[in-house]
Amino acid sequence: MPAPILTLDALAPLLPPRASLFGLDLGTKTIGIAVSDDGRRVSTPLKTLSKTKFGKDAETLLALAAERKIAAFVLGLPINMDGSEGPRAQATRAFARNLSNVTDLPIVFWDERLSTTAAERLLIEQDMSRARRAEVIDAHAASFILQGALDRLRVMTA
Repeated sequence: MPAPILTLDALAPLLPPRASLFGLDLGTKTIGIAVSDDGRRVSTPLKTLSKTKFGKDAETLLALAAERKIAAFVLGLPINMDGSEGPRAQATRAFARNLSNVTDLPIVFWDERLSTTAAERLLIEQDMSRARRAEVIDAHAASFILQGALDRLRVMTA
């Protein structure tokens, strides 16, 4: 049975009291991964995967999720500034559907508008070289995505 693709509101009551979440920033060539602490307060960039075939990418993600006892995936949904969805959003939704067929972990979408811009600004402020920024930008964008979802979860359960 495929994993549910839920709203954050629907996911909140299903989460155990202590469990980490993964944030994913799906690019055309890479997948940025971030992880929360088990209290779901802070998001930390974990790594950037180079995309290959879906099966191999999913296998890697699920192995990392099992290793870290992840309770759910938060996928950044690239919505246009006018609120519409373009080809990248459709590709993200397709990735989520495919992922839901190989895991029972819930999947939620989080609006990722400006997450890469915010991550890049932070890395520039840290005086990181352009080459190093290119290596880590997707994991940092995933962290911004996940932090937004964590902050919303905290408000919902307060």
